[in-house]
Amino acid sequence: MALFWPRGERISLAPKRQPVDAAGARVELAERFAPVTLLHFWATWCAPCVTEIPALRALAADFADERRFALVLVAVQDDPRKAADFLGELAATNLYDPTWEVANGWGTSKLPETYLLVNGAVAEKFEGATEWGRADLRARLRTALAAAR
Repeated sequence: MALFWPRGERISLAPKRQPVDAAGARVELAERFAPVTLLHFWATWCAPCVTEIPALRALAADFADERRFALVLVAVQDDPRKAADFLGELAATNLYDPTWEVANGWGTSKLPETYLLVNGAVAEKFEGATEWGRADLRARLRTALAAAR
């Protein structure tokens, strides 16, 4: 299921809504964004999240050569070691939200949830586990990449 938000809507990221890296240092989330970004909130304790990660891993591999695309993962209220072990090669793209502060700031109250950002604006919100291998979703990402600055 996908919810469409008005194009151009921007989310304000106040400093208190910064995730942390595996070492616990605050990270400016927007610095991780590309012209087209999937911002994905998840957790190892969330069964649908665990099921969805292999599809995100495949998506990241398929778009690895696209410099204008980024996948940013944020593990919510999760153990950094457990999340990193589970993610494997995706661990480098993972950040942590130990208190739900970042996720709640984006309007997320349940997991998994993913935001498609185009040029810094929310273009689409995906609630629940999403089948990232679907041809129509891949086509939407390619269309977003073609339109991105």
